[in-house]
Amino acid sequence: PDGYTIAGNNIPHIILQPLQRKNAGYQWDDLEPVVLFQTTPIGLAVLKTSPIKTLKDFVAYAKANPGAITIAGSGTYTGHHLGYLQFQKLSGTKMTYIPFTGAAPQLAAFLGGHAMAILANSNDLVQHHDKIRILAIGSEERFAALPEVPTFKELGYKMTCSIDRGVCVPKGTPKERIAILEKAFLKIARNREIQQQMVEQGFVPVALGAAEFKKYSADLTVVYTKLVKELEGK
Repeated sequence: PDGYTIAGNNIPHIILQPLQRKNAGYQWDDLEPVVLFQTTPIGLAVLKTSPIKTLKDFVAYAKANPGAITIAGSGTYTGHHLGYLQFQKLSGTKMTYIPFTGAAPQLAAFLGGHAMAILANSNDLVQHHDKIRILAIGSEERFAALPEVPTFKELGYKMTCSIDRGVCVPKGTPKERIAILEKAFLKIARNREIQQQMVEQGFVPVALGAAEFKKYSADLTVVYTKLVKELEGK
């Protein structure tokens, strides 16, 4: 905790892992939030060659063929996995989730035809828009970079799913050093050119400072703890 040891973090992954794994190696309270700078809505997509045209088609196929639909995601107890668990419960379907070690291998497998569908980050959806059919996206409102794609909520499923990205330091880092890092990262996060680059690449720029980020993550910890228990029937 010296002010020079810094970690990038993804929410909900970094909150869910210690909630679900005894051997995660850390607790969320071991970290001090510095700045949250980016959000990535998660969308459900199939290849353009798929006979599935809409989310309604997708659900109908899943109900008629329990377990047959394979969905590529990044890891377990991550934003993708949580989105899968939410949608499966809300739609009353049974599907098969395939966890990959990251977004790149997940996307490669999906584009190569090794999974029928994918829960993917918005930047990947934007980048490969010409090859895929996006059925729904997990933002509160329609995503500006993909205005033709309906939200899950629009289609009758009360859910959102996204990944937030930020920066943390170890617990015990001096407050004055956190303040220096916070100021530096917020300067970057609020830079209009950088924000525009994020938008063009399919991200949503945000700029939450240390106190706001800490409250945001604490509130989400409560939400995710309850949600996971409900989804797992505990």
